[in-house]
Amino acid sequence: MPRFHRFALALAVTTSLVAAGPALAKAKAGEAAPIADLVKAVDIPYQAFTLDNGLRVIVHEDRKAPVVAVSVWYRVGSKHEPKGKTGFAHLFEHLMFNGSENSPGDFFEPLQQVGATDSNGTTNVDRTNYFETVPTGALDRALFLESDRMGHLLGAVTQEKLDNQRGVVQNEKRQGDNNPYGLLRYEIFENLFPTGHPYHHSTIGSMGDLNSASLADVKKWFTDNYGPNNAVLVLAGDVDVATAKAKVQEWFGDIPRGPAVQMPAVPVPTLPAPLAKEVKDLVPTTRIYRMWAIPGLNDPEAVPLQMAMSVLGGLSSSRLDNALVRKDPVAVSVSAVAQPFEDAGILLVQADVKPGVEPATVAKRLDEEIASFLASGPTADELQRTAASYLAGTIAGLESVGGFGGKAVTLAEGALYSNNPAYYKVELDRMAKATPDQVKAIANKWLARPAFSLTYTPGERTEGGENRGGAVTGGKVTAPVQPDRYWNEALGDVGPDTGGASSFADRSQLPAVADLKALDFPAIERAKLKNGVEVVFARRTTVPTVNVAVSFDAGYAADPHSALGTQSLMLSLMDEGTTSLDSIAFAEAKERLGAQIDATANADETVFSLFALKPNLRASLGLLADYIRNPAFDGKELERVRAQQLNRLKAELNNPNAIASRILAPVLYGADHPYGIPPSGLGDAKSVTAATRDQLAAFHATWIRPDNARVFVVGDTTLAEVKKQLDATLGQWKAPATAKPVKHFDIAIPAPKPRILLFDRPKSPQSVILAGKVLAAKGGDELEVLRSANDIFGGNFLSRFNTNLRETKGWSYGVRSRISGDKDRLTWVAAAPVQADRTGDSIKELRSDLKSFLGDKGVTKEELERTINGSVRELPGSFETSGDVLGGLRQIVKFGRPDNYYETLPATYEAMTAAEIDAAARKALSTDDLVYVVVGDAAVVKPQLDGLGLPVETVSLSN
Repeated sequence: MPRFHRFALALAVTTSLVAAGPALAKAKAGEAAPIADLVKAVDIPYQAFTLDNGLRVIVHEDRKAPVVAVSVWYRVGSKHEPKGKTGFAHLFEHLMFNGSENSPGDFFEPLQQVGATDSNGTTNVDRTNYFETVPTGALDRALFLESDRMGHLLGAVTQEKLDNQRGVVQNEKRQGDNNPYGLLRYEIFENLFPTGHPYHHSTIGSMGDLNSASLADVKKWFTDNYGPNNAVLVLAGDVDVATAKAKVQEWFGDIPRGPAVQMPAVPVPTLPAPLAKEVKDLVPTTRIYRMWAIPGLNDPEAVPLQMAMSVLGGLSSSRLDNALVRKDPVAVSVSAVAQPFEDAGILLVQADVKPGVEPATVAKRLDEEIASFLASGPTADELQRTAASYLAGTIAGLESVGGFGGKAVTLAEGALYSNNPAYYKVELDRMAKATPDQVKAIANKWLARPAFSLTYTPGERTEGGENRGGAVTGGKVTAPVQPDRYWNEALGDVGPDTGGASSFADRSQLPAVADLKALDFPAIERAKLKNGVEVVFARRTTVPTVNVAVSFDAGYAADPHSALGTQSLMLSLMDEGTTSLDSIAFAEAKERLGAQIDATANADETVFSLFALKPNLRASLGLLADYIRNPAFDGKELERVRAQQLNRLKAELNNPNAIASRILAPVLYGADHPYGIPPSGLGDAKSVTAATRDQLAAFHATWIRPDNARVFVVGDTTLAEVKKQLDATLGQWKAPATAKPVKHFDIAIPAPKPRILLFDRPKSPQSVILAGKVLAAKGGDELEVLRSANDIFGGNFLSRFNTNLRETKGWSYGVRSRISGDKDRLTWVAAAPVQADRTGDSIKELRSDLKSFLGDKGVTKEELERTINGSVRELPGSFETSGDVLGGLRQIVKFGRPDNYYETLPATYEAMTAAEIDAAARKALSTDDLVYVVVGDAAVVKPQLDGLGLPVETVSLSN
């Protein structure tokens, strides 16, 4: 999919733009729906009003689910930070979740009680936003919470909270810096934007500036920037404008207007001369970048420039893919993306060098292809495929009202950046009218300027990120900021220097929750194709799209242990064409239809997925069937995808989280068990290097067969119609005469041997800790009680483990525990990325927390209430989209659950008792049988581990 815009760099998660507009006509056989028809269907109706205090409110009514997205956007980001205050916008975003004067506890406690979903906050260069999707009956509660932190915050901000969140943010920075390419964000912004430019410095901030932030500084940041006149509130979902006006006036009308915020001047810089730099990092292969600063999203040239980059390196069939990866394979991957922010943006072209090829050769070829594209410009067909792929993603996005990329986001961005909630229509109009000559001219205008050439080469870093601060790249959003600390009551109801609001609304207690609607899961229908393949179907007509998943009982557990990585290699090779369509033709056919077709696997299943526009469904299903049934398994393409998989393997062996997972799984299950393999499925270099075309074809013939398949369909069609179309494609497929294959889960799992396995990763600012065990349970067992116990201990933000290590200690950006979701024997694993000097202490805390939870400090009344309420009330919002429903269907079938499983869950949760949850946890978990893996700097970490009373073994991984 093309990486197209500020909405998101990958269309799979693109912002929703499309509402139920004119019906799309059915395309003729083999033809794609016209772009003009798709553009006409794009509409998000809204109404807007402004309070006397300047708060701008936008309301979009969508009654498909009993939920409302609440999204508050403040026009303040890192570009507004003065010198010496880098990281303030993001640090303050964290503090906004630590409680307000009339709701002094954690912001997420009352939201979890009502079953809120998609709750988060993010900061970038231009703005800070806060959002949650709540059941309709809880709208007053969400508005109370948002208005209380807008108008009644400072009395709840304490030095203790500031110090805690400073530590959390610094660990967020360490976590980002610790990954391969983790320092790239600094290189991009520090080199493309000169010193003093508002986009030059950090969103995450430098350690020094974060350390210097005082309580007076952060309170001034609030009073200067967080007035209602500097904000946009969007309500999208099960609400009308009359209701919205009354509720917003009640909760926000008393908040006084703040000072006018001055927007900094943000010019689009041009480098005075070409700039080149080489850096070393723990990366699998040399990566070559070419970068430019570009105009912001309101510039008429922004959309054509993004289309140009889709053609150059965003589409699957892009110029760079065809030239450098397919035809003359000197690179293992390439991309090109233009990402405009409000005032300026970044354009990146990159190529990962194929091992064995000289980097200078790849750099020369990359520059030649850029020059060739600028000389020829795009074709009309390339622009059509870019537009079709983009529009398909936007139509898919309709179903989500909120979150990171729903309709609320689109309206808020338009209002905040462009003073037009419907600005997406301006952009779509520019996309529809773009011509080859226009796109060519604009690409030449911006790419003819001097470039910043950055080369990443494998090796040990020569500098860390502590003293550097570069803003986000690639649409990265800040992860959840969900503190759990209480305010200092001695400050009183209105803190010092607040200029506080006198409240018209009753803020003495949380608003009551009105009647909440129960989940109405779509009716499940079933049929069988001519060849006996079962079809499981649910109808969703909100948008003119259809989602299909053809699932095979295979997964990574089917990989031969003597040839791990076989399936991943097979799936990658299947992406490179069929017996009738070569790699380029297959990619172009998908793009022309606006279809997404891909293959994925987990431990148990191999799944071939299709997202199709309704008018293009027949042609898209034909392409899917060809993809599954008739892979070309081209020997020449095999060498290319083999090099790509070997590169991904190298990358995995440099990633601390992946390293820890590769070590832990075989230790827990035993190397001979189907699950005792590296969980990514990439296998090992020896097996991938040795794999032959015949071996991959044989694996396909063995496992990818109709009597081992089931088809799931959710979308705007009927079972009768889709069965007819599937019969014409997959229904003709005959099963082989050989017996179906089996996976051998009867292999004995070794008894646990508690110890610490230490992997040395020098100069790591953080350590990654995993602690795990195999449970005496399988995926199809009744596990709701045990999973609730895990939620309380470590499974969500408000859990005991996260509250301790993140919220109380500030040693981590976030820790979790999880129960796996496999079909056979499950694992319980705790994961904790922590600052390196607290590695040993963090393991002590994990053991102490778990021992306490399993001992005399079991589930409390408050934890039980929060868990039950949240689990029940979040269900309606959990199946908002067709993709959510498709996932639910697959889970029902995988684990042999009744069709009404999700609708029976509320009764299951409401019957739970604290004693029952305690008993389930004590039966399944223990502190005495855990195996620990630590990935970190052994020189710093090992002395901390030696005093924990567990054997410490140093381990390594061979590629």
